[in-house]
Amino acid sequence: MDITIHYTFLPHTGADAALAFYRDALGFEVRNDVGYDDMRWITVGPPAHPEMSIVLTPPAVDPGISNDERRVILSLIAKGSFAAVTLATDDLDGLFERLQSNGAEVLQEPMEQDYGVRDCAFRDPSGNLIRINEVS
Repeated sequence: MDITIHYTFLPHTGADAALAFYRDALGFEVRNDVGYDDMRWITVGPPAHPEMSIVLTPPAVDPGISNDERRVILSLIAKGSFAAVTLATDDLDGLFERLQSNGAEVLQEPMEQDYGVRDCAFRDPSGNLIRINEVS
């Protein structure tokens, strides 16, 4: 049995800023862009891997969430404590330079971790943690 991750979801607090980061800076392709009222769900992913996608979602729009829960979620997103994803590349230094030159918020420059991974970290425009591992 082979199991893979097909979609993962990250909240966005601004569709245009999210597109600038994921499409323009990371180089992901836009696979779907669905709007409803003033909300947008944008599916992006790496061009060489059509089986992998990130769905950028409007935050806390589930009708089952209370106003108090919505405020907590939005507060956690603003602090960068709500969501994260780890990406992988065979050119960590090149991707780091590209994201940095596009104005992405750097949290950690490329470095060797004690647990055997070389990685770096950014925040996307909504505050989500984006870690990038180097793979060969």
